[in-house]
Amino acid sequence: MKDRRIIISGGGTGGHLYPALVVGRKLQEMDGSIELTYVGTHRDVEKKIMDEYGVRFIPMRIEGLKGRGLRSLRSLAILPLSFIQSLSILRRTRPGLVIGVGGYSSGPVVLLASWLGIPTLILEQNARPGFTNRLLGRWVRRAVVAFESSLPYFRGKGVCLGNPVREEFYALPTKSRRGPLSVLVFGGSQGSRFLNEKVSAALPLLAPVRDRFRIAHQTGTRDLDWVASKYRASGFDADAVAPYISDMPGAFGRADLVVSRAGATTLAEIIAARKAAILVPFAGASEDHQTANARELERVGGAEVIPELRLTPETVAGRLFHYLNRPADLDAMETSLLSLRTENPAAKIAGLCLSLMDGHAPELHS
Repeated sequence: MKDRRIIISGGGTGGHLYPALVVGRKLQEMDGSIELTYVGTHRDVEKKIMDEYGVRFIPMRIEGLKGRGLRSLRSLAILPLSFIQSLSILRRTRPGLVIGVGGYSSGPVVLLASWLGIPTLILEQNARPGFTNRLLGRWVRRAVVAFESSLPYFRGKGVCLGNPVREEFYALPTKSRRGPLSVLVFGGSQGSRFLNEKVSAALPLLAPVRDRFRIAHQTGTRDLDWVASKYRASGFDADAVAPYISDMPGAFGRADLVVSRAGATTLAEIIAARKAAILVPFAGASEDHQTANARELERVGGAEVIPELRLTPETVAGRLFHYLNRPADLDAMETSLLSLRTENPAAKIAGLCLSLMDGHAPELHS
Protein backbone atom coordinates (compact mmCIF):
# COMPACT_ATOMS: atom_id res chain seq x y z
CA MET A 1 0.00 0.00 0.00
CA LYS A 2 1.24 3.46 -0.82
CA ASP A 3 2.10 5.78 2.05
CA ARG A 4 -1.15 7.40 3.22
CA ARG A 5 0.57 10.64 4.13
CA ILE A 6 -0.13 13.87 2.25
CA ILE A 7 1.51 17.28 2.48
CA ILE A 8 -0.60 20.31 1.56
CA SER A 9 1.66 23.31 1.06
CA GLY A 10 1.04 27.00 0.45
CA GLY A 11 -0.76 29.91 2.00
CA GLY A 12 -0.29 33.52 2.98
CA THR A 13 -3.99 34.43 3.02
CA GLY A 14 -7.28 32.80 3.89
CA GLY A 15 -7.87 32.55 0.13
CA HIS A 16 -5.19 29.88 -0.10
CA LEU A 17 -5.76 28.22 3.26
CA TYR A 18 -9.49 27.59 3.23
CA PRO A 19 -9.47 25.57 -0.03
CA ALA A 20 -6.55 23.57 1.41
CA LEU A 21 -8.52 22.80 4.56
CA VAL A 22 -11.66 21.88 2.61
CA VAL A 23 -9.76 19.45 0.39
CA GLY A 24 -7.91 18.04 3.40
CA ARG A 25 -11.15 17.38 5.24
CA LYS A 26 -12.67 15.71 2.19
CA LEU A 27 -9.60 13.49 1.72
CA GLN A 28 -9.91 12.19 5.26
CA GLU A 29 -13.66 11.64 4.82
CA MET A 30 -12.97 9.52 1.74
CA ASP A 31 -10.01 7.66 3.27
CA GLY A 32 -9.78 7.59 7.05
CA SER A 33 -6.16 6.38 6.95
CA ILE A 34 -4.90 9.62 5.39
CA GLU A 35 -2.45 11.61 7.54
CA LEU A 36 -2.25 15.30 6.65
CA THR A 37 0.54 17.79 7.20
CA TYR A 38 0.08 21.43 6.22
CA VAL A 39 3.17 23.50 5.38
CA GLY A 40 3.08 27.29 5.22
CA THR A 41 4.77 30.40 6.55
CA HIS A 42 5.15 32.10 9.92
CA ARG A 43 2.49 34.70 9.11
CA ASP A 44 0.05 35.29 11.97
CA VAL A 45 -3.03 34.72 9.78
CA GLU A 46 -1.85 31.20 8.95
CA LYS A 47 -1.17 30.24 12.56
CA LYS A 48 -4.54 31.63 13.62
CA ILE A 49 -6.49 29.68 11.00
CA MET A 50 -4.55 26.45 11.44
CA ASP A 51 -4.89 26.60 15.24
CA GLU A 52 -8.61 27.19 14.81
CA TYR A 53 -8.92 24.02 12.73
CA GLY A 54 -6.58 21.98 14.93
CA VAL A 55 -4.47 20.54 12.11
CA ARG A 56 -0.80 19.58 12.00
CA PHE A 57 0.98 22.66 10.67
CA ILE A 58 4.67 23.28 9.98
CA PRO A 59 5.65 26.92 9.36
CA MET A 60 8.59 27.50 7.07
CA ARG A 61 10.87 30.50 6.69
CA ILE A 62 10.26 31.83 3.19
CA GLU A 63 9.32 35.12 1.55
CA GLY A 64 7.90 36.06 -1.85
CA LEU A 65 10.15 37.04 -4.74
CA LYS A 66 7.86 38.80 -7.19
CA GLY A 67 7.01 42.50 -6.92
CA ARG A 68 9.06 43.18 -3.77
CA GLY A 69 11.72 45.51 -5.15
CA LEU A 70 14.92 45.49 -3.08
CA ARG A 71 13.30 43.15 -0.56
CA SER A 72 13.64 40.44 -3.21
CA LEU A 73 17.36 40.32 -2.35
CA ARG A 74 16.48 39.25 1.19
CA SER A 75 14.02 36.70 -0.19
CA LEU A 76 16.71 35.26 -2.47
CA ALA A 77 19.11 34.97 0.47
CA ILE A 78 16.52 33.00 2.44
CA LEU A 79 15.56 30.72 -0.47
CA PRO A 80 18.37 28.12 -0.01
CA LEU A 81 17.31 27.70 3.61
CA SER A 82 13.73 27.22 2.46
CA PHE A 83 14.80 24.39 0.16
CA ILE A 84 16.82 22.77 2.95
CA GLN A 85 13.86 22.96 5.31
CA SER A 86 11.52 21.65 2.60
CA LEU A 87 13.81 18.67 1.99
CA SER A 88 13.89 17.96 5.72
CA ILE A 89 10.07 18.06 5.89
CA LEU A 90 9.77 15.68 2.95
CA ARG A 91 12.26 13.23 4.43
CA ARG A 92 10.57 13.25 7.84
CA THR A 93 7.05 13.03 6.49
CA ARG A 94 7.65 10.66 3.53
CA PRO A 95 4.41 11.67 1.77
CA GLY A 96 2.67 9.71 -0.95
CA LEU A 97 1.39 12.97 -2.46
CA VAL A 98 2.21 16.69 -2.23
CA ILE A 99 -0.47 19.27 -3.02
CA GLY A 100 0.37 22.93 -3.67
CA VAL A 101 -2.42 25.41 -3.03
CA GLY A 102 -0.69 28.56 -4.30
CA GLY A 103 1.41 31.20 -2.63
CA TYR A 104 5.19 31.31 -2.58
CA SER A 105 5.51 28.85 0.32
CA SER A 106 4.27 26.03 -1.93
CA GLY A 107 7.17 26.44 -4.37
CA PRO A 108 10.14 24.66 -2.74
CA VAL A 109 8.07 21.82 -1.25
CA VAL A 110 6.21 20.98 -4.47
CA LEU A 111 9.26 21.38 -6.69
CA LEU A 112 11.48 19.15 -4.54
CA ALA A 113 8.72 16.56 -4.25
CA SER A 114 8.46 16.43 -8.03
CA TRP A 115 12.23 16.02 -8.41
CA LEU A 116 12.13 13.18 -5.87
CA GLY A 117 9.46 11.37 -7.85
CA ILE A 118 6.62 12.02 -5.40
CA PRO A 119 3.26 12.60 -7.13
CA THR A 120 2.35 16.29 -7.13
CA LEU A 121 -0.73 18.37 -7.85
CA ILE A 122 -1.45 22.09 -7.63
CA LEU A 123 -4.68 24.02 -7.12
CA GLU A 124 -5.04 27.29 -9.04
CA GLN A 125 -7.98 29.32 -7.76
CA ASN A 126 -7.46 32.43 -9.91
CA ALA A 127 -8.44 33.03 -13.52
CA ARG A 128 -4.89 34.27 -14.14
CA PRO A 129 -2.52 31.77 -12.49
CA GLY A 130 -0.06 33.08 -9.94
CA PHE A 131 3.70 33.30 -10.43
CA THR A 132 4.50 30.24 -8.30
CA ASN A 133 1.94 27.98 -9.94
CA ARG A 134 3.01 29.05 -13.41
CA LEU A 135 6.55 27.95 -12.55
CA LEU A 136 5.40 24.71 -10.95
CA GLY A 137 3.13 23.84 -13.88
CA ARG A 138 6.10 22.40 -15.78
CA TRP A 139 6.89 19.88 -13.04
CA VAL A 140 3.63 18.73 -11.46
CA ARG A 141 1.49 15.80 -12.57
CA ARG A 142 -1.82 17.69 -12.55
CA ALA A 143 -3.13 21.25 -12.14
CA VAL A 144 -6.70 21.78 -10.92
CA VAL A 145 -8.19 25.12 -12.02
CA ALA A 146 -11.34 26.99 -11.07
CA PHE A 147 -11.98 28.63 -14.47
CA GLU A 148 -11.81 27.13 -17.96
CA SER A 149 -9.83 30.18 -19.10
CA SER A 150 -6.89 29.03 -16.94
CA LEU A 151 -6.37 25.70 -18.71
CA PRO A 152 -4.01 26.93 -21.47
CA TYR A 153 -1.43 27.94 -18.85
CA PHE A 154 -0.86 24.31 -17.88
CA ARG A 155 -0.18 22.70 -21.28
CA GLY A 156 -2.49 19.70 -21.09
CA LYS A 157 -2.02 18.98 -17.39
CA GLY A 158 -4.98 21.09 -16.28
CA VAL A 159 -8.49 20.02 -15.35
CA CYS A 160 -11.30 22.39 -14.39
CA LEU A 161 -12.94 21.06 -11.23
CA GLY A 162 -13.80 24.34 -9.50
CA ASN A 163 -12.54 26.00 -6.33
CA PRO A 164 -13.39 24.03 -3.15
CA VAL A 165 -15.28 25.96 -0.49
CA ARG A 166 -17.11 24.88 2.62
CA GLU A 167 -20.18 22.78 1.83
CA GLU A 168 -22.36 25.13 3.86
CA PHE A 169 -22.21 27.65 0.99
CA TYR A 170 -23.75 25.11 -1.40
CA ALA A 171 -26.55 24.31 1.03
CA LEU A 172 -27.86 27.89 1.33
CA PRO A 173 -31.47 28.24 0.17
CA THR A 174 -32.63 31.01 -2.15
CA LYS A 175 -33.41 34.09 -0.07
CA SER A 176 -36.79 35.78 -0.36
CA ARG A 177 -36.77 39.51 -1.17
CA ARG A 178 -39.11 40.65 1.59
CA GLY A 179 -38.08 43.51 3.87
CA PRO A 180 -34.95 45.67 3.78
CA LEU A 181 -32.15 45.11 1.29
CA SER A 182 -29.58 43.06 3.19
CA VAL A 183 -26.01 43.93 2.18
CA LEU A 184 -22.82 42.12 3.20
CA VAL A 185 -19.60 44.15 2.90
CA PHE A 186 -16.19 42.55 3.33
CA GLY A 187 -12.70 42.77 1.89
CA GLY A 188 -11.31 39.34 2.60
CA SER A 189 -10.13 37.80 5.85
CA GLN A 190 -8.06 40.86 6.80
CA GLY A 191 -10.50 43.55 5.66
CA SER A 192 -10.06 46.31 3.08
CA ARG A 193 -9.25 49.89 4.09
CA PHE A 194 -10.42 51.08 0.68
CA LEU A 195 -13.85 49.45 0.91
CA ASN A 196 -14.18 50.50 4.54
CA GLU A 197 -13.62 54.14 3.61
CA LYS A 198 -15.90 54.23 0.57
CA VAL A 199 -18.82 52.39 2.17
CA SER A 200 -18.57 54.37 5.41
CA ALA A 201 -18.57 57.63 3.45
CA ALA A 202 -21.72 56.50 1.61
CA LEU A 203 -23.72 55.99 4.81
CA PRO A 204 -24.90 59.63 5.16
CA LEU A 205 -26.30 59.39 1.61
CA LEU A 206 -28.28 56.28 2.58
CA ALA A 207 -29.33 57.60 6.00
CA PRO A 208 -32.66 59.20 4.91
CA VAL A 209 -33.99 55.70 4.13
CA ARG A 210 -31.79 53.73 6.51
CA ASP A 211 -34.72 51.52 7.53
CA ARG A 212 -34.76 50.06 4.01
CA PHE A 213 -31.19 48.73 4.37
CA ARG A 214 -29.60 46.17 6.65
CA ILE A 215 -25.81 46.23 6.33
CA ALA A 216 -23.33 43.76 7.83
CA HIS A 217 -19.72 44.86 7.48
CA GLN A 218 -16.49 42.94 8.13
CA THR A 219 -13.76 45.53 8.62
CA GLY A 220 -10.63 43.72 9.76
CA THR A 221 -9.19 44.48 13.19
CA ARG A 222 -7.44 47.78 12.38
CA ASP A 223 -10.49 49.67 11.16
CA LEU A 224 -13.21 48.36 13.45
CA ASP A 225 -13.57 51.29 15.83
CA TRP A 226 -13.70 54.15 13.35
CA VAL A 227 -15.97 52.27 10.91
CA ALA A 228 -18.39 51.41 13.74
CA SER A 229 -18.45 55.06 14.76
CA LYS A 230 -19.40 56.06 11.19
CA TYR A 231 -22.32 53.61 11.26
CA ARG A 232 -23.42 54.93 14.62
CA ALA A 233 -23.22 58.56 13.48
CA SER A 234 -25.45 57.85 10.47
CA GLY A 235 -28.01 55.93 12.51
CA PHE A 236 -27.10 52.46 11.22
CA ASP A 237 -26.65 49.40 13.41
CA ALA A 238 -23.05 49.51 14.63
CA ASP A 239 -23.45 46.03 16.17
CA ALA A 240 -23.48 44.63 12.62
CA VAL A 241 -19.90 45.88 12.15
CA ALA A 242 -17.31 43.24 13.09
CA PRO A 243 -13.56 42.74 12.66
CA TYR A 244 -14.10 39.18 11.45
CA ILE A 245 -17.22 37.14 10.64
CA SER A 246 -16.54 33.53 11.60
CA ASP A 247 -19.90 32.27 10.31
CA MET A 248 -19.52 33.54 6.77
CA PRO A 249 -21.99 31.01 5.31
CA GLY A 250 -24.62 32.38 7.70
CA ALA A 251 -23.78 35.95 6.68
CA PHE A 252 -24.12 34.98 3.00
CA GLY A 253 -27.45 33.35 3.72
CA ARG A 254 -28.85 36.58 5.19
CA ALA A 255 -27.54 38.76 2.35
CA ASP A 256 -29.33 39.88 -0.80
CA LEU A 257 -26.18 41.54 -2.16
CA VAL A 258 -22.46 41.13 -1.48
CA VAL A 259 -20.02 44.05 -1.84
CA SER A 260 -16.48 42.69 -1.81
CA ARG A 261 -13.03 42.37 -3.29
CA ALA A 262 -12.48 39.72 -5.96
CA GLY A 263 -10.16 37.21 -4.34
CA ALA A 264 -10.51 33.69 -5.69
CA THR A 265 -12.03 32.14 -2.58
CA THR A 266 -14.48 35.02 -2.14
CA LEU A 267 -15.69 34.49 -5.70
CA ALA A 268 -15.91 30.73 -5.21
CA GLU A 269 -18.14 31.35 -2.19
CA ILE A 270 -20.28 33.79 -4.19
CA ILE A 271 -20.66 31.23 -6.98
CA ALA A 272 -21.44 28.34 -4.63
CA ALA A 273 -23.98 30.42 -2.67
CA ARG A 274 -25.34 32.07 -5.84
CA LYS A 275 -25.21 35.58 -4.42
CA ALA A 276 -25.49 38.77 -6.46
CA ALA A 277 -22.39 40.88 -6.00
CA ILE A 278 -20.71 44.20 -6.60
CA LEU A 279 -17.02 43.38 -7.01
CA VAL A 280 -14.25 45.93 -6.49
CA PRO A 281 -10.96 44.26 -7.50
CA PHE A 282 -7.90 45.20 -5.43
CA ALA A 283 -5.86 47.39 -7.78
CA GLY A 284 -2.58 46.35 -6.14
CA ALA A 285 -3.12 42.61 -6.63
CA SER A 286 -0.26 40.79 -8.32
CA GLU A 287 -0.63 41.02 -12.12
CA ASP A 288 -4.13 42.45 -11.54
CA HIS A 289 -5.44 38.92 -11.05
CA GLN A 290 -8.49 40.09 -9.08
CA THR A 291 -9.79 41.96 -12.11
CA ALA A 292 -9.36 38.82 -14.21
CA ASN A 293 -11.31 36.87 -11.58
CA ALA A 294 -14.11 39.42 -11.41
CA ARG A 295 -14.48 39.59 -15.19
CA GLU A 296 -15.26 35.85 -15.25
CA LEU A 297 -18.39 36.52 -13.17
CA GLU A 298 -19.23 39.69 -15.09
CA ARG A 299 -18.93 37.80 -18.39
CA VAL A 300 -21.89 35.55 -17.52
CA GLY A 301 -23.94 38.34 -15.91
CA GLY A 302 -23.30 37.10 -12.37
CA ALA A 303 -21.79 40.27 -10.87
CA GLU A 304 -21.22 43.97 -11.40
CA VAL A 305 -17.55 45.00 -11.50
CA ILE A 306 -16.50 48.50 -10.41
CA PRO A 307 -12.77 49.38 -10.60
CA GLU A 308 -11.27 51.27 -7.67
CA LEU A 309 -10.86 54.44 -9.73
CA ARG A 310 -14.62 54.57 -10.34
CA LEU A 311 -15.76 53.74 -6.82
CA THR A 312 -16.87 56.85 -4.93
CA PRO A 313 -19.27 57.17 -1.98
CA GLU A 314 -21.85 58.45 -4.45
CA THR A 315 -21.33 55.37 -6.64
CA VAL A 316 -21.76 53.06 -3.66
CA ALA A 317 -24.98 54.75 -2.61
CA GLY A 318 -26.28 54.90 -6.18
CA ARG A 319 -25.75 51.19 -6.82
CA LEU A 320 -27.35 50.20 -3.50
CA PHE A 321 -30.39 52.37 -4.32
CA HIS A 322 -30.49 50.72 -7.77
CA TYR A 323 -30.65 47.18 -6.36
CA LEU A 324 -33.08 48.25 -3.63
CA ASN A 325 -35.49 49.36 -6.35
CA ARG A 326 -34.62 46.62 -8.91
CA PRO A 327 -34.65 43.30 -7.02
CA ALA A 328 -35.20 41.49 -10.32
CA ASP A 329 -31.60 42.39 -11.21
CA LEU A 330 -30.44 40.48 -8.13
CA ASP A 331 -32.48 37.47 -9.19
CA ALA A 332 -30.96 37.59 -12.68
CA MET A 333 -27.41 37.64 -11.31
CA GLU A 334 -28.11 34.68 -9.04
CA THR A 335 -29.48 32.67 -11.97
CA SER A 336 -26.50 33.58 -14.15
CA LEU A 337 -24.03 32.23 -11.58
CA LEU A 338 -25.35 28.71 -12.15
CA SER A 339 -23.28 28.52 -15.34
CA LEU A 340 -20.07 28.85 -13.27
CA ARG A 341 -21.08 26.60 -10.40
CA THR A 342 -19.31 23.24 -10.13
CA GLU A 343 -20.98 20.65 -7.94
CA ASN A 344 -18.86 18.82 -5.34
CA PRO A 345 -15.48 20.30 -6.32
CA ALA A 346 -13.83 19.13 -3.09
CA ALA A 347 -14.89 15.53 -3.66
CA LYS A 348 -13.74 15.61 -7.28
CA ILE A 349 -10.37 17.09 -6.33
CA ALA A 350 -9.93 14.62 -3.46
CA GLY A 351 -10.74 11.75 -5.81
CA LEU A 352 -8.08 12.95 -8.25
CA CYS A 353 -5.58 13.26 -5.39
CA LEU A 354 -6.22 9.69 -4.22
CA SER A 355 -5.86 8.37 -7.78
CA LEU A 356 -2.50 10.09 -8.19
CA MET A 357 -1.29 8.85 -4.82
CA ASP A 358 -2.27 5.29 -5.72
CA GLY A 359 -0.30 5.42 -8.95
CA HIS A 360 -3.13 6.02 -11.38
CA ALA A 361 -3.19 8.71 -14.08
CA PRO A 362 -6.88 9.35 -14.72
CA GLU A 363 -8.06 10.87 -17.98
CA LEU A 364 -8.40 14.65 -17.84
CA HIS A 365 -12.01 15.76 -17.90
CA SER A 366 -14.01 18.34 -15.95
